[in-house]
Amino acid sequence: MVFMLKRLVLPLSAVLALSACGGPATGPSGGSPDAPPAGSAKVVAAFYPLEWASAQVLGDAGTVDTLTAPGVEAHDLELTPRQIASLADADLVVYLKGFQPAVDSAIEQSGAKNVLDVGTVANLLPAADGHSHDEGHTDEEGHDEDEHGHGAEDGHDHGDIDPHFWQDPTRMAAVVKELATTLTTVGPDAAASLTANADATVAELEKVDGEFATGLASCERTEFITTHEAFNYLAQRYGLTEIGISGINPDAEPSPARIAAIHEEAKEHGITTIFFETLTSPAVAEAIAGDLGLKTAVLDPLEGVTENSPGTDYPSIMRANLEALRAANGCQ
Repeated sequence: MVFMLKRLVLPLSAVLALSACGGPATGPSGGSPDAPPAGSAKVVAAFYPLEWASAQVLGDAGTVDTLTAPGVEAHDLELTPRQIASLADADLVVYLKGFQPAVDSAIEQSGAKNVLDVGTVANLLPAADGHSHDEGHTDEEGHDEDEHGHGAEDGHDHGDIDPHFWQDPTRMAAVVKELATTLTTVGPDAAASLTANADATVAELEKVDGEFATGLASCERTEFITTHEAFNYLAQRYGLTEIGISGINPDAEPSPARIAAIHEEAKEHGITTIFFETLTSPAVAEAIAGDLGLKTAVLDPLEGVTENSPGTDYPSIMRANLEALRAANGCQ
C-alpha cells in the first residue's frame, strides 16, 4: 500500500471525529457537493467503483469526489488543471495505478501526499488473451492464441494486468477493508464508525457474491460474448468463459478475422445473446447479432453510472448483470 502520513495527520483525526456526528456529505452516487461542510474529510476517487467503496466506508465523516464523471469512459479519462490541483488538497486519493495514465501523472504532478493504490490489495489478474476462463479452461483446448490476442495493438495498453477487479465482489471487499484501515490510521478517533461502515459494506458484497454463486450454478452454457473484455474476474470467480469481441480496450475495432471467429464461437457454444455496454457504441454487437439472428443485451462494466445504467449503484448494477447472464445462459 502506498500511503504517506507526512501531512494533516492530527487535523484529519479531528476532522473525522467531528464530522462522524454530522449529516451525510455524499450523494447517492458518492459525489460531493460544491462546498463540503466545514470539518469534513475529503477523499478523491479515480473512478466509480472506488468512489462507491470510499463513500460506503467514509459515510457521514466526509465527502467523496470522483475524477471520472458519469458518462465518461474511464479508460480514456483526461483531467483538467483544476482536477489535478484538487489532488493536493485531498486527505486521501484512491486510484488504481496503471489503469488511468492521466491519474497516475496527475498524482505525481500534484504532489498528493496521501494516496492508496488499490491494486496492492485487489489481487490483480493477468490480462486475458481474448478469452477469460474459469480455472479449468485453457487455450490449449484448441484455440489459437494469435486469433484471440488483443494487447497494445488495441491502442490502449494496461500492460500485463487486467484492471477490472471490481467485477469480483470479494476483491471489492478486500478494497473496502483496506480503505477502512487506511482512513482509521489517519483518523483514529473515527475508527469505530469507519469500521462499522466497512463491515456493513463487506456484508453486502458477500451477499452479492452468494447470489452470483447460486444464480450461475446451473446453466445451459457457461460461455458469454461481450464487446469489451471487462468480465475476466467475474468469469473466473463463477466458472464462466468470457469471449471478447475486442480486448481490454472498449474502443478497439475488431478485425474481420476476429468477427468471423466470434461467429464460429457463437455457433459452437449455442450463444443466444451478444452483450454490449452502456458507455460504448452497440454497433458491433448489433451487427454480429443481426448476422446470426441473436439477441443483444447490456452487461455493464461498472466503470460509471448514468441514467442508462441498469441500476443506481454498485450492488444494484451487479445484480442486473447477474439477471442478464442468467437469462442469456439459460440458468435455473
